[in-house]
Amino acid sequence: MTKFFIIPALAATLALGAAADASAWERKGSVTGWRGTSTVEGSGNCSGGSCSRAVTKTGPQGHSVSRQGNGSCSGGTCSGSRTTTNRLGNSITRQGSISR
Repeated sequence: MTKFFIIPALAATLALGAAADASAWERKGSVTGWRGTSTVEGSGNCSGGSCSRAVTKTGPQGHSVSRQGNGSCSGGTCSGSRTTTNRLGNSITRQGSISR
């Protein structure tokens, strides 16, 4: 099931990366609700057929969750991975690949 989720996102990321080689981006945002303010910060880049990104979300109580991922294509095979770390420091890594 994980492969089916990662593959389309990876393919879209790499397709954009190939079109904008050596590109980088950064985004920041916040939203305020009745519980307080939550923020999100993200950055990423693509170069030489591989892309990476990092996103951190912080809730109104100051608890953060971060996600880092990367992907690359070579010789008809695309692969990628992402690691998500919760507020307690526990992390999980997911990996996937696809060949044509």
